[in-house]
Amino acid sequence: MEEIRNKVQESGLISMDLADFKPDVTLIFSLDIADQLWQGLVLKEKDFRDFIATHDWSLYKSKYVFIHCSADAIVPTWAYMLVASKLLGVAKMALVGSREDLEKQMIALNILSLDVTNYIDGRIIIKGCSDITSPEFAMTTLIQKLQPIAKSIMYGEPCSTVPVFKRKN
Repeated sequence: MEEIRNKVQESGLISMDLADFKPDVTLIFSLDIADQLWQGLVLKEKDFRDFIATHDWSLYKSKYVFIHCSADAIVPTWAYMLVASKLLGVAKMALVGSREDLEKQMIALNILSLDVTNYIDGRIIIKGCSDITSPEFAMTTLIQKLQPIAKSIMYGEPCSTVPVFKRKN
């Protein structure tokens, strides 16, 4: 009886899973400015500055924070700036936007911190099915990181791939 061979392993293909770049969502916090609106409509500067001065910012230590306003109100830009200023040096990251915006930035940081040494001149397959926020964003960011150093990049599974990039000789 002939020994079973793993032809995928022998092919030298490097398989990557987008799930490896998924952020730790337990570290994500929301800071909703709507909680500080007077009658749910208007941001009063004095009251907001009191909130900024008395709020326990240590709650966000080493967290990722998205700052937003869930109410349909006009929030002056300086309000977001004040919050971001207080989070600087406390939170790992803070941005104005949605949870998805923050998760995308966290994914980008994870991809950009990838050590590409093992991928130089590699034949890389990026797995398509992954439970990650905005896989298109993750794939695009990963392509930008790997394409300058890879021999080829494919999408899918080793048994069925779609060529994305092949370096010319």
